[in-house]
Amino acid sequence: MKYYIVDAFTSEPFGGNTAGVALLDGDFPSDRLMQQVAAELRYSETAFVQQQGSLEFMVRYFTPAGEVDLCGHATIATFGLLLKEGIVADGAMCLNHTLAGDLQVRVGDPVMMQMAQPAVIDRPVDIDRLHVIMSGASAQPWPELPVEIVSTGLPDIIMPVASVEALNSLRPDMEALSAYSTELDVVGVHACALTDDGYTAHVRNFGPRYGVPEESATGTANAALTHYLQRRALIGLGSQCRFLQGEAMHRPSVVATTLDDEGCIWVGGRCSIVAEGTLLV
Repeated sequence: MKYYIVDAFTSEPFGGNTAGVALLDGDFPSDRLMQQVAAELRYSETAFVQQQGSLEFMVRYFTPAGEVDLCGHATIATFGLLLKEGIVADGAMCLNHTLAGDLQVRVGDPVMMQMAQPAVIDRPVDIDRLHVIMSGASAQPWPELPVEIVSTGLPDIIMPVASVEALNSLRPDMEALSAYSTELDVVGVHACALTDDGYTAHVRNFGPRYGVPEESATGTANAALTHYLQRRALIGLGSQCRFLQGEAMHRPSVVATTLDDEGCIWVGGRCSIVAEGTLLV
């Protein structure tokens, strides 16, 4: 099995968010084997890619702890790799079959992927409990914006905070956050601080339920945040957003999103291949 290590949402090696990408010659291996490979590679997600036509692919995504329906940064890594390896051409529009549905991916520099239809999940969030879980010993102020569960393929709690300083001081209780994420059936928390410094927001993403304490770039969660901002009339149709993520991990990532004139959300970024090899399984 041929595999690659790809940094997504960056043009520089050792930045952005790293994903494993395994290119399959035929059928998908067993779920158990894919889970073992993801655990062995130890990245937040590993994508397993089956080509089904010249511009048609099926991709399955595994974290070290289990399979997820969709992963934004692993998708950017996958299709950036397919471009760099000459499997698809620059400018091609590909079809990506995922467990979250069929999505379009525009291959180029950057790679842009269409997200699943956004949905607000109607589950009440205990704000006081979440505040204690996320703030640790030092409670931080939150702005007068609601906490909400939003999905563009994966559900996340969108949690605005008052400032970049408050964002950087978050110290989640990972065990408690994992338990609460399981109760709400969400991936985790996507915390954000709106800014006017050239970025739409600075963000941090926490998903210990799936073995990912913090992630340096998350396409699906930033797409969910884009929908959240639209619902509050903070952005409109045709808007382009830039989210800065990974600062606290010293792996800065820039995640671009576009809300097109038809209301579809696209997420994109650049990627850099840092390693490749063969798994002898």
